[in-house]
Amino acid sequence: MNPALQDIPPIEQLLPHAAPMILIDRVVAVSHDQLQAELEIRHDSLFRQGSGVGAWVGIEYMAQSIAAWAGYHELRQGGRAKIGFLLGSRRYHCAVPEFATGMRLGVSVQLLLQAENGLGSFECRITDLATQQELAQATVSVFQPRDATHYLQEGMA
Repeated sequence: MNPALQDIPPIEQLLPHAAPMILIDRVVAVSHDQLQAELEIRHDSLFRQGSGVGAWVGIEYMAQSIAAWAGYHELRQGGRAKIGFLLGSRRYHCAVPEFATGMRLGVSVQLLLQAENGLGSFECRITDLATQQELAQATVSVFQPRDATHYLQEGMA
């Protein structure tokens, strides 16, 4: 996967989120149809309870990695990261009940389908970087309209 790590902007530029809602730490590799991100589960991680973060948050790690992929490509075309919507997932399976504090996770996303209307589908995986064990996988569906403001205003009306 290219480009080189020094060519990848900070995660804050790739996501249309603000702290503390940015849950992934960095992108380590990106290509035209793939992205690899990393994060560490810390004592101050959002959604941490007890000894870790519930496995259900894995879907959001996947969704933010997809958003980072989209944001990267928007930046390369002279734009900026745009709002997108997580539509759902198929076959989300996680081998652990939680991601334990101290774990370093790798999140990989692979584009399966991207339609002209903004619908997309990605194959996603979460791996324990220390052991290389795959912890979670899912097919995630997303929607990134050209003008998200329209969709947000329609929902508020």
